[in-house]
Amino acid sequence: MTMAVMTLRMAMTDPLLTLHQMFSPAFPVGAFAYSHGLEAAVQEGRVTEASQLQAWLQVVLSRGAGWSDAVVVAQVAQGAAVGAISELVRAMCPSPGRRLETDQQGDAFVAAANGVWGLDLHPAPYPVAVGQAIRALDLPVSDAIVVYLQAFASNLTSAGVRLVPLGQTEGQQILQAVSPLCRRLADKAVVSDEGDIGGFAPLVDIDSLRQATLYSKLFRS
Repeated sequence: MTMAVMTLRMAMTDPLLTLHQMFSPAFPVGAFAYSHGLEAAVQEGRVTEASQLQAWLQVVLSRGAGWSDAVVVAQVAQGAAVGAISELVRAMCPSPGRRLETDQQGDAFVAAANGVWGLDLHPAPYPVAVGQAIRALDLPVSDAIVVYLQAFASNLTSAGVRLVPLGQTEGQQILQAVSPLCRRLADKAVVSDEGDIGGFAPLVDIDSLRQATLYSKLFRS
């Protein structure tokens, strides 16, 4: 693809449509294979109804990987060094399953984004890979983080619908309930710095460790 063709294609594409394509379930990153430790929480009886799934999801978003990922995406999109922040993201993974989750989704995202938009992204953990793409395509950072977080929440809600189990309408109600939180976190993330990366969600981290030892499981994390 020539630079002229690539520039024309980008000019003809609505940035929000690009973001929704990038974080659509159809974009091949394999997110459906990961529960982020939710499977262990369900099997241990701590998430057995819609209200508990919503509360668990709010913790993951506001005090766990959701918040950390949001800051990472913002930092990389605004020019942070990819190598250093990638090492930090991997070091913060509390379990092999969570490291697999971020590395494999990152690799898949890079391969797909490079192929679709003609980019030259470097392999990196998922939020770092996303930040690279947002910067390369000059997409609106706050909106990108909102859609990223909503896609993250949607995937975990879908896992919860299957695991608990819940009805599809209940799942959509949960997703609707956490959507304002996604916006607040995104707006806060774009004015944060690398020192704000991190959180405190110990039960979620423990779940991610226990998930690997489950006798029977549907998900990889």
